Amino acid sequence: MNRKLILASNSPRRKELLGKLDLIFEVKIKDIPEDYPAHLQRAAVAEYLASYKAEAYREELQDEILIAADTIVCLDNLILNKPNDEKEAVQMLRILSGKVHEVITGVCLLSREKKIIFHDLTRVHFKVLSEAEIAFYVQHYQPFDKAGAYGAQEWMGMVAIDRIEGSYFNVMGLPVHQLYTRLQQF
Repeated sequence: MNRKLILASNSPRRKELLGKLDLIFEVKIKDIPEDYPAHLQRAAVAEYLASYKAEAYREELQDEILIAADTIVCLDNLILNKPNDEKEAVQMLRILSGKVHEVITGVCLLSREKKIIFHDLTRVHFKVLSEAEIAFYVQHYQPFDKAGAYGAQEWMGMVAIDRIEGSYFNVMGLPVHQLYTRLQQF
């Protein structure tokens, strides 16, 4: 890349994944609410939130390309964002137990002259979880900064995910295969 990249995210997973592409980037963080219009559904929610986050930085951009992303978990038409507390995390994991859900990450690339928004979708098959497994995960890990209350790269992902259809990295929070291609085209 001949342009400076800015990652508009404090997610350790996004930082790790972008770093593994051997791209040099700077992290900038703003506290941006993750509210969205009620009429939006599924992929439109993830894309809206990624775009909304990116637009908060528009006036600060010079020659950089900003990368903003948002990941949601969907079970049918139910959207699971990040849990607010332990009770909500337990409830989300109970809902996902034994079911197939979709992880959708919306990504927005923004510069002064261009904006690209895209998303990736991965289907995740969860085994049936016991109450003890759910309690262990919530007590020993930090599910509060993760859509659907779990991280695929953590204990829950290792014991609960039976199968994935699509990108594992998308489930972690950044579809790096698509991002790399879109950055080349940018």
